[in-house]
Amino acid sequence: MKRIVILGSTGSIGRQTLDVIRNLPDRFVVTGLAAGKNWRLLADQIKEFQPSYAALSGQKELDLLIKELSPGKIPALGWGREGMESLASLGEADLVVVAVTGSAGIFPTFAALRAGKNIALANKETLVAAGQLVMKLSEQKKTSIYPVDSEHSALWQCLHGNNAGEVEKIILTASGGPFRALSTRELEGVTVEMALRHPNWNMGKKVTVDSATLMNKGLEVIEAKWLFGVNYSQIEVLVHPQSIIHSAVEYIDGSIIAQMGAPDMRLPIQYALTYPERVNGPAPRLKMADLKGLTFEAPDTERFPSLRLAFEAGRTGGTMPAVLNAANEEAVNSFLIGALSFKGIPDVVAGVMQKHNTLPTPSLEEIMEADLWARKTAGKIIKNLT
Repeated sequence: MKRIVILGSTGSIGRQTLDVIRNLPDRFVVTGLAAGKNWRLLADQIKEFQPSYAALSGQKELDLLIKELSPGKIPALGWGREGMESLASLGEADLVVVAVTGSAGIFPTFAALRAGKNIALANKETLVAAGQLVMKLSEQKKTSIYPVDSEHSALWQCLHGNNAGEVEKIILTASGGPFRALSTRELEGVTVEMALRHPNWNMGKKVTVDSATLMNKGLEVIEAKWLFGVNYSQIEVLVHPQSIIHSAVEYIDGSIIAQMGAPDMRLPIQYALTYPERVNGPAPRLKMADLKGLTFEAPDTERFPSLRLAFEAGRTGGTMPAVLNAANEEAVNSFLIGALSFKGIPDVVAGVMQKHNTLPTPSLEEIMEADLWARKTAGKIIKNLT
């Protein structure tokens, strides 16, 4: 039985991780669950999976959770950053699933690595902001980082058993989001409701908006650089609206190995949990005879400049990727509450990046300082725009 801790258990990835575990009860036991403020759903999860430990983001939510649970069936509880880090470093955990959205996932990821834990990583921001430090610590502690994103899981599978020195390039596929065919003028009328209607994937709000702007793919580009040790010149992004080929690797002899599957996150989640084994699970099967066609096109970085900004931030390095990520989080949050237009999101990110003086080899503390600076600067730019 593999003992699992899930950070972000009430989010989209967390819920689907529990679905995988629910379907494989002889393989996994849930040791710890951590959530943000959704204490009601966490209470349901605790009742079903009976973890030994649980945490929430605030003391108020923790008090409400305690009232919801039966006496004698309350796990050891924590809250805030300290509670999350305690769960991430539990001695009895075999694998920590980091499914927390945003830069809030950075500290518990470091806590897990310092404790020598293997990680199933679904949090993009950790590698985007602090990829070099994360990979160095993972190497020092001899831990493994298993990618959960469908694209990085695909690359992981395509690279398996092959010589990394024989890789010509990696190809990240993108659905293109719901606005792939819209003109620049039509993009000006995009609403929150429209942006949250992704054609292929069921994801959280922030990730869904990032997919619509192509920032999600930009963040994945930076992640891929650290996960697979490639240069940015070796990373290509292709828009693939059907979301059937999740990514591919081209080798120096011209061969391309691609990973295909139905667009369902439970497949990459399960692979990260069961690795190195493959087992039967809840993900739907792809019926190739039913496919009407697979198409690919180059992304339009004029209409969707977020992807270009991510490449620029990655190539600049240092604290710039953290600034890109933080500014984007603030801009997306403002869009979701109606305080910023859809097209204003990349404008804010670009404005913050232009004001930033990059530190080339930052510490974690300096990365988090740059993150905070970027959020404040983004707030000022958003205020001026509105």
